[in-house]
Amino acid sequence: MASASGICCKSINLHAVTQTSGSTSISFTQTLPHGSQVSPFNSSSESLINKASDFRSLKDVQISARLIEVFLDLAKDNTSKNLETCGVLGASLEGRTYYVINIIVPKQESAINSCQALNEEEIFSIQNQQSLFPIGWIHTHPSQSCFMSSVDLHTQYSYQVQQVVVEASPVMVPEAVGIVVAPNDNSRSYGAFRLTDPVGMRILKECQEKGFHPHPEPADGTPIYEDCCHIYTNPNLRLEVCDLR
Repeated sequence: MASASGICCKSINLHAVTQTSGSTSISFTQTLPHGSQVSPFNSSSESLINKASDFRSLKDVQISARLIEVFLDLAKDNTSKNLETCGVLGASLEGRTYYVINIIVPKQESAINSCQALNEEEIFSIQNQQSLFPIGWIHTHPSQSCFMSSVDLHTQYSYQVQQVVVEASPVMVPEAVGIVVAPNDNSRSYGAFRLTDPVGMRILKECQEKGFHPHPEPADGTPIYEDCCHIYTNPNLRLEVCDLR
């Protein structure tokens, strides 16, 4: 669906959806799902618990089971040209669970090994209007494997160090996730990652380099980033797509 402002939003797997006339946003009336149908997003999640980070202190993040499929469809034109595509994930918070119910594909500059969002104020406007938390981002690696580059790590740092206001108090979002989709990686086509805390976060905080560059390996062998153990897929979770391109 398109609005007069040019923002295109469409609903995926929705129930009881209403839209206010003249509004660029969608109001969801579905009760947020709970239950036993959720499953770990990363297939290796169980084996990673208590490795570099203590995920037990993090809130859970649930995403639609169709998120990867939907994003690949949004990115298919760029992917056919070996160009990256990026999107921003917006979530609502209920109890100790973030529900990713919105993905914004911003205006962007795409290259073979990078993607830069433009006009970020449009992203903030939509998330503020719908009271969504910026819980992370997603991007493709059309010609590369499923990993986080040095540039990706700096982007991920900005999400994990950001502050949002909860009950009038600023708080960080350590649950923020970076999802990489690598359709041509036969060994692993997607993954959800975050910087290790405190090791990875400290290295990125101290790094002043720009562009692609190496980061020092931690002396104790701790990785700079790792698979997320707090991300789950939910086949019943609603999803709204806002394509601003």
